[in-house]
Amino acid sequence: MDRDAVARVTRQVTKTFPEMSEIKPVVKAQTAPNGGEQYLLTFKGKAMLPTGKELTRIVRVVADERGQILRISTSR
Repeated sequence: MDRDAVARVTRQVTKTFPEMSEIKPVVKAQTAPNGGEQYLLTFKGKAMLPTGKELTRIVRVVADERGQILRISTSR
């Protein structure tokens, strides 16, 4: 996955999760169900809660080689 595609995915993720704006994702190649290539991008950051506590958040994004997001999930 080239840098432009990673940057495109990162921009889309930071719109939904602003706390991930300074995070560089870990990128891993996967085989798509149709036999092509897809990539798993993992963002790990911390979000501030209204109570003042921090929450560790992991955002996982599956995208194709052009940077189109196929699936996105988050965990705490």
